[in-house]
Amino acid sequence: MALTAGIVGLPNVGKSTLFNAITQAGAESANYPFCTIDPNVGIVEVPDHRLTKLTELVQPKKTVPTAFEFTDIAGIVKGASKGEGLGNKFLAHIREVDAICQVVRCFADENITHVSGNVDPISDIEVINLELILADLESVDKRISRVEKLAKQKDKEALVEFPVLTKIKEALENEQAARTVELTEEEAKVVKGLHLLTTKPMLYVANVDEDDVADPSGNEYVQKVREFAAKDNAEVIVICAKIEEEIAELEGEEKEMFLSELGIAESGLDQLIRAAYNLLGLATYFTAGVQEVRAWTFRQGMKAPQCAGVIHSDFERGFIRAETVFYDDLIATGSMTAAREAGKVRLEGKDYIVKDGDIIHFRFNV
Repeated sequence: MALTAGIVGLPNVGKSTLFNAITQAGAESANYPFCTIDPNVGIVEVPDHRLTKLTELVQPKKTVPTAFEFTDIAGIVKGASKGEGLGNKFLAHIREVDAICQVVRCFADENITHVSGNVDPISDIEVINLELILADLESVDKRISRVEKLAKQKDKEALVEFPVLTKIKEALENEQAARTVELTEEEAKVVKGLHLLTTKPMLYVANVDEDDVADPSGNEYVQKVREFAAKDNAEVIVICAKIEEEIAELEGEEKEMFLSELGIAESGLDQLIRAAYNLLGLATYFTAGVQEVRAWTFRQGMKAPQCAGVIHSDFERGFIRAETVFYDDLIATGSMTAAREAGKVRLEGKDYIVKDGDIIHFRFNV
């Protein structure tokens, strides 16, 4: 699924270092022949222990993980909404992504100059968030001036849209993101059509130094970011971008040993990938056979035919049923044959809502 998270941040916060780690840890391009990747887009495999377990169980000829895209967004400075720096490029790229990962500097280093002269993560966050708000406010103001005239002429769509725009405008003027406004289902459809920057979900990435990566609880900058994010109902992932670059070059036991020496269970990049994946409401189902065990990405809430279409449009068009077993049930029974004998394999129809971790064999006829 062509969904991507954009990495944003002020200069010298570690954004580029993190993106370098992402590209070094990139998925094998041979597995994704239909992806056209620009220089500022990195594809990474989504870490999933279930895929490893299924591979051990089925012993296929090939195992293919699902993947996720990150886009490196042009750097931002104060005044970006008015075109300062690479502001216009920054805003254009933000419009193209589905979620925002905001890298925040949470380390002091005399050798790395901070754009504002001192390390203040909350100030950094507010600069970026305000630029997004100001850009949205400009878009809403332009839209309101057109819609208001139509509303006075009793245009049905305008009569619905105008009060929604007014509600969003009020929030933006109070420096609140559009996503914080409570909306009805009908109002949400109107706002979705506006393609506002501040409706996109946000994830904060606290970039710390090597000494804090194992235990960031004593880092006052991280605590401030967490307090700020809590008000925004946003998640915070703590990483050390510098270390992530080193980890990305390692594999297998060498990687595990390095993580163990650092005192961390998994890399920050793996945590970030999973968090961004969840932020977009994505989930994973599996296909498992002797030829291939593979993970597939789908949006939570999708029904079986739609998920079949993730593999190929013919699967959706000719969908008959989905032979399905829960991951835990397959692992517990030890094989598909044993799972069938235990009554754990189900035949699901067109209305079945696929669950994260489902192992599915689609039956179709075209």
